[in-house]
Amino acid sequence: MSFSKDACIFSLTANKELTREVAKILGVNVSEAIVTHFADGETLCEPTSSFRGKNCYVIQSTCKPVNERLMEILIFADALKRASAKSINIVMPYFGYARQDRKNKPRQPITGRLVADLIHAAGIDRVVVIDLHAPQIQGFFTCLVDEMTAIPFLAKYFKDKVDDDWVIVSPDHGGMARARRVAEFLNKPLAIIDKRRPKPNEATISHVIGDVKGKHCLVIDDIIDTGGSSRAGAIALLEHGAKSVRIAATHGVFSPGAEVKLYEDNIFKEIVVTDSIPTPEHMKGKPLTVLSLALMIAKAIEHINSGKSLTIVYEMFSNTEE
Repeated sequence: MSFSKDACIFSLTANKELTREVAKILGVNVSEAIVTHFADGETLCEPTSSFRGKNCYVIQSTCKPVNERLMEILIFADALKRASAKSINIVMPYFGYARQDRKNKPRQPITGRLVADLIHAAGIDRVVVIDLHAPQIQGFFTCLVDEMTAIPFLAKYFKDKVDDDWVIVSPDHGGMARARRVAEFLNKPLAIIDKRRPKPNEATISHVIGDVKGKHCLVIDDIIDTGGSSRAGAIALLEHGAKSVRIAATHGVFSPGAEVKLYEDNIFKEIVVTDSIPTPEHMKGKPLTVLSLALMIAKAIEHINSGKSLTIVYEMFSNTEE
C-alpha cells in the first residue's frame, strides 16, 4: 500500500500496537511523539521532529483514562497546529463520552457535543471514528467526520459458525439497526431484549421480544463496559429457553469487574470485540477474541491523504458479501 511522503502517523498513549499495525500496512514508520504527565496532573505532548507542511494522522481512542486521552489529543493537536502542519486528522476508533449524547433529565450536560466542540477549538481538521454509540453524534462535529463500521467484521467472523438454531439479538431497541444488519447477512431471525436503565451502568430487563427458545443467541452490541447489562441480557435469554449466548461488540471497554460478570458461570459461550480499545490487563488471559481494525484504518488514511473518495473504503469494509 502506497503512502505519500508528505504525511506522517503518530500514536499517543492509547493505541500504540494498533498504530504500529496501521503503519506497517502503509509501509511507513510511526513518527515519534513524546507524552509527559507531570506530577501535578498536567500533560505535555510534542513531536520530536519537524513536520511542517505535512498531513498528520494521530491514532488515539478516548478510552480509560478518558480525560487523559482526550487532553493528549487536544494538546498534541495544538502542538501540530503551532508547528505548521498542513492538516490535523484524528483517527479515534473509540469516541469517549458518546453515551452522553442527550439530556436524560433536567440540568444534565450533553458532554458528547462539548467534546466535539473542544476538538474543533483545538484546530483538528478531520475525525475518523468507528461505530459511534448513535449515528446522529456526527452532527455534533463542526470539522469533517467520517464514521466507519466494524459490524461487517463481526458478521463475517460468525459466518462459518452459524446453523439453523441461531438467532441474532439486539440488546436494546437502540441497537436494532446493527443487529438487523448481522441478521440479514447471516440470514437468521432477529430478537430484541427490552432493556431499561434506571441509572448509568445498571440495566433491568423487562422481557425478550422474539423466539429464542432452543436457539443459540448471538447478541450484537457497540460497547461492552461493566458487563452488567450484558450479563442481565444473557440471563434473560437463558431464562427464555436459549441454548447458549454469545456476544460481539465493536468496543471492549471492560471496566474493572467486567471479567467477573462476563465469565462467571460461563454464561457466555464466546465474547468477540475489536482492537479499537487495547485489552485491559484484567481481561488478558480470558477466552476473548479480538478482531483487528488495522487494515480498515490504513485504507481510510490512504484515501484521505491521496484525496480519493472514502466511498470505496466504506463499500469495501461495509459490504457483508464475500
